[in-house]
Amino acid sequence: MVSNFEKHRADFPILDQQVNDERLVYLDNAATAQRPNQVVNALVHFYQHDNANVHRGVHTLAERATTQYEAARAKVQAFINAPKTDEIVFTKGTTDSLNLIASTYGEANIQAGDEIVISIMEHHSNLIPWQQLALKKHATLKYIELTPTGELDLTDAKQKITPKTKIVSVTHASNVLGTVNPIKKLAQLAHANGAIMIADGAQAAPHMPVDVQALDVDFYAFSGHKMMGPTGIGVLYGREALLQAMPPYQYGGEMIGFVHRDNSTWAELPWKFEAGTQNIAGAIGLGAAIDYLNAIGMAQVQAHEQQLVDYLLPKLIAMPGVTVYGPQDPQRHTGVIAFNIDGLHPHDAATALDMEGVAVRAGHHCAQPLMEALGVVATARASFYLYNTQADADQLLTSLQATKEFFKHGTV
Repeated sequence: MVSNFEKHRADFPILDQQVNDERLVYLDNAATAQRPNQVVNALVHFYQHDNANVHRGVHTLAERATTQYEAARAKVQAFINAPKTDEIVFTKGTTDSLNLIASTYGEANIQAGDEIVISIMEHHSNLIPWQQLALKKHATLKYIELTPTGELDLTDAKQKITPKTKIVSVTHASNVLGTVNPIKKLAQLAHANGAIMIADGAQAAPHMPVDVQALDVDFYAFSGHKMMGPTGIGVLYGREALLQAMPPYQYGGEMIGFVHRDNSTWAELPWKFEAGTQNIAGAIGLGAAIDYLNAIGMAQVQAHEQQLVDYLLPKLIAMPGVTVYGPQDPQRHTGVIAFNIDGLHPHDAATALDMEGVAVRAGHHCAQPLMEALGVVATARASFYLYNTQADADQLLTSLQATKEFFKHGTV
């Protein structure tokens, strides 16, 4: 049995408010999650008691800040079961992490005629870096297509991943379709053909247990703000041997070994990739968010969200005049649900839902090639997290019905 998650809502004061005179139902978690008091308090405590730059000072505040910063790295390592803390690089977020790989490993290893394989469901952050790298290097970018049920087509993947493939980079969980991709199987295909495997974990790490060793990925990227941490902090996990061989991403302070007039050497991992003053408070806040998630248990978080999807998705699919994208089986669907109301632009639907206190996203969700594949310009998207409840799902359904009636008859 999943524990009562209602109690966790008290840790999120932002949820205790009205929007347009209605109870706030926050369903835009795929864009960013809310922060619990425990994360906010960790940030305040750091700034009020320990604020100093890391690694550079021998005074007490600097040592306390460094200890907390590196403790956060160790928490990330354990959270995703990485073998070593040296393999955990702090970045600005998933986008920054993926650009780091493309700008370092990609620049050094992709040659003319090579192939890079991604899926058609990728967020632009896991599409454009590879698209631009392929254009620059005269390589070929290939897309794994979807099955009719909105899942990744493994048969197509086996055809697209060839001995010419050097990089496979696929989202662990779609930010539109709610599909969880078979990353381990893709990693096996990639490695069998001599390619590396990269996973975009932005929509997976906050919602389910992640074990990078079990997934057998070479790189794994995710963002702090989608898992209740601060904005501007993210993570790149990379295999030690690959990180060692990669050139630095940026140059400046903190990432150097020795600097001479005519040449320089670089710091050890992971600091080689952390030039300049990092988002120290962000890392500490991310550590606090991981503590919060660990106290609940990621398996419990996933089970809670699955209960909500099991309850909501069949009702949403059965609602006349509503089209739901992605897998129709709740057991194959995360808490990200994209939909459209027939004859109504998603932006109008989202505005109408906001008047009912329901916050959803509308647009192409930084996935325009996927929208083209689905035959739509945009969708509305409701996305759930651990603090959402069945009452939130019911309010979405009620508000959707009211929205349909309003635009059909001009009144609610």
